[in-house]
Amino acid sequence: MPEATPDASSALLDSFIDHLWLEDGLAKNTLESYRLDLLQFATWLEQELHKSLTDADAADLQHYLAVRFPNSKPRTMGRLIASLRRFYRYALREQLVTNDPTAQLDSPKLPRSLPKSLNEDEVLALINAPDTTQPLGMRDRAMLELLYACGLRVSELVGIRMAELSLQEGVIRVTGKGSKTRLVPMGEEAVSWLARYLREARADILQQRLSDAVFVTQRAEAMTRQGFWFLIKRYALLAGINRPISPHVLRHAFATHLLNNGADLRVVQMLLGHSDISTTQIYTHVARERLKQLHSLHHPRG
Repeated sequence: MPEATPDASSALLDSFIDHLWLEDGLAKNTLESYRLDLLQFATWLEQELHKSLTDADAADLQHYLAVRFPNSKPRTMGRLIASLRRFYRYALREQLVTNDPTAQLDSPKLPRSLPKSLNEDEVLALINAPDTTQPLGMRDRAMLELLYACGLRVSELVGIRMAELSLQEGVIRVTGKGSKTRLVPMGEEAVSWLARYLREARADILQQRLSDAVFVTQRAEAMTRQGFWFLIKRYALLAGINRPISPHVLRHAFATHLLNNGADLRVVQMLLGHSDISTTQIYTHVARERLKQLHSLHHPRG
């Protein structure tokens, strides 16, 4: 199949891939796989049906899957359907389409992969990496503490406004996917570092300029997802964590460590802001793997 695709589709895919990179910190190979799947579908739509990505309906997707991949392995089909599903959910949130044509697509049954996470020592090293004698280091420490303490998405973290904080109550109002809000407890350490940042560093960074964002840059603007993504990569290197890492990894660590220490799955679901508990259940597999490792290491017949 030719790799050419209309400029409009290419630009749309660029925006989608940037969104995946910033929001989830996906690996380069994964992003390239998403892009290739969607480029091929966009080209087929244009050549066969004279449609764009945003014009496709459920029948078009079913036709494409039946014609192009009649005998594909479940994992290949699963990846393709995942690419299409993530793209059209993104397009729906951005109001580029009015309906999600993947809503009725069934994915092949595959073993669930475990999300990447950090152990507790690695999290501690990462959180301790910023130089808190400097205002920016104080800000970064507060952001890392809050991200791990609350299990936030990076978009939720950088979007926090001053009016959404309650240090006295120790909670934060978070606006998540679908503009849904939830109250999340911050914990003593996060509250302490956040209070220090607000008291000792934020005004120095703003230099008498105004902003309603909690976490600000030297340009008196709210921290961006991209900016924080680069920060966490730098601090991971300083902490000696020599593998791919993104802000989302701390969200996984938050959920995994809660379950490892006895938290109820429903509580973790509420804290993460998952609308469906099946999304949260993947972390039970993570905790189970940890139990297996402990059993193998310490049991005389492990």
